Amino acid sequence: MSIVKWRLILYIFAGLLFSDQNIYKDIQEKLILAKSGDTIYLPKGKSFISRSLWGDNLKNVSIVGYGVDSTILNFDRQIEGAEGIKITNSSNITLKDFTIENSKGDLIKVEDTDGIKFINLKAQWTGGPKETNGSYGLYPVKSKDVFIDNCVAIGASDAGIYVGQSQNIIVKNSEAFHNVAGIEIENSTFADVFNNYAHDNTGGILIFDLPDLPVKKGGKVRVFNNEVINNNISNFAPEGNIVAKVPAGTGIMILAASNVEIFDNIISNNKTANTSIVSYFITGEEISDSLYYPYPNTIYLYDNSYFREKQFPAFSFSQPIGFLLAYNFWRDIPDIIYDGIVDSDLISNGILNDKYKICIQNNKNGDFVNLDAGNNFNEMSHDLNVHDCSHPKLKPVIVLP
Repeated sequence: MSIVKWRLILYIFAGLLFSDQNIYKDIQEKLILAKSGDTIYLPKGKSFISRSLWGDNLKNVSIVGYGVDSTILNFDRQIEGAEGIKITNSSNITLKDFTIENSKGDLIKVEDTDGIKFINLKAQWTGGPKETNGSYGLYPVKSKDVFIDNCVAIGASDAGIYVGQSQNIIVKNSEAFHNVAGIEIENSTFADVFNNYAHDNTGGILIFDLPDLPVKKGGKVRVFNNEVINNNISNFAPEGNIVAKVPAGTGIMILAASNVEIFDNIISNNKTANTSIVSYFITGEEISDSLYYPYPNTIYLYDNSYFREKQFPAFSFSQPIGFLLAYNFWRDIPDIIYDGIVDSDLISNGILNDKYKICIQNNKNGDFVNLDAGNNFNEMSHDLNVHDCSHPKLKPVIVLP
């Protein structure tokens, strides 16, 4: 190749780098100088961003593009930072009308913020499901008044849409696919998850309470009017993550959470467990957090529609529940699986206090099994009579404007 051609290539490469730096500098400068009431407009087209964008102590600020197909922030050339966008210690923030893709770590992380809206966003890794993808697509944590509407999350190695250690949460009208967890609510209180489409993940919708986190004991979570379908892709979470224990073929999973209401969902063809209600003990992990409560309590599962083709569950030595289910049920796995592990402190004269029962009613085609996991799976039962009960319905969540 001639010297002239080499110089031309170098000039083009330098121009691209300079352009990247200018776009980054322009957006970052606006985040630093933003005043209350400002709207930061992101450029049209695909912008290649080489460093994390960070806003701290913002108040009443909107970050807005021109639509998910018209404004794309791409982090393929990222050389500094992990997140795509990070917002901290802020209030009343709106992120709207753009696509963000391929950051090294989380695509959008919002922490310690009161009032955060994600509206009409696409958060994605474009190379397909891979362990090397970042953990979270949309990631509000330790926040209040979280509103997620009409968003799409693709390719996260943990959760596409994740809300953790937060309160007053709405996740609606959104789609999640090719993630390990499509939508996850973790250690959070007062959450409504509805009108979403969670499909082709490892697990569709997860409601978790986990140990060793600053915020304990989530609850008062409603999951309704969702389509949770074909969540059967192999688990690609990095080893050591708790979601790495979620078996492929999980529809809705309640793990050690309390005061959860699941109703009016279509839950279909999740080959291992359309719905599972389990304690933390099922993970096989030790519990060192003395303040952690590992049992699911006060669960109300009703008026859902189930469908499942006869098929084997997922088999994996890291998620061995599939072997147990196949051994006992072959290809006809019950739709609703309860591990049956109960807090003995809530039992009096052999009867569990009504307030804490797992209640299951009026589910169309919803076969059930209690695995009796606390008794080495010795007395599995399909008897739903002991779960034919109800709990007072939770109130709708109100997110402040």
